[in-house]
Amino acid sequence: MLVGVGGVGKSAITITYVSNIWVPEYDPTIEDSHRKQVSIDDDVSMLDILDTAGQEEYSSMQDQWFRTGQGFLCVYSIISRKSFNELPALRDKILRIKDSNKVPLVLVGNKCDLAEEREITKEEGEEMAKKFGCPFFESSAKNHINVDESFRELVREVRKNKQPDGKDDSKAQKKARKNKGCTLL
Repeated sequence: MLVGVGGVGKSAITITYVSNIWVPEYDPTIEDSHRKQVSIDDDVSMLDILDTAGQEEYSSMQDQWFRTGQGFLCVYSIISRKSFNELPALRDKILRIKDSNKVPLVLVGNKCDLAEEREITKEEGEEMAKKFGCPFFESSAKNHINVDESFRELVREVRKNKQPDGKDDSKAQKKARKNKGCTLL
């Protein structure tokens, strides 16, 4: 799932990844779904990619998106301080909805092809990723820089988060496993 405020390039990243083309015009997305079969580390996966709306008027839909998402590309634009500053609250909302203290997440600073307009340093992105405990990439959907790498790393993060039974490991699921088989008298 790609998340972030509007205009950071979530749709451009998605289309670049899925179709190997860059679409220069920006048309706000409400929700677009894409599928792509990939082989990562000699393991084939079918990715269901959800490109979500970043506009404030669609924030009520986020709860449902976050509940169903298994992994999150948190995208900001390196030319927008606002998009960067919104990420901690967005991540906190994901953690709260997922009822977990860690979710598979990759932080992506998009539009690195516009370095002359940069408002966020690469070091700031690295520091936020360190706080989040997640991988970090600067990308350019336009120039296809670190797009594939970001998705590959997110798949690895999702796989690390999976339990042997194939289930996500949220607090609620840990509690259910802990209590399974217990009888209260």
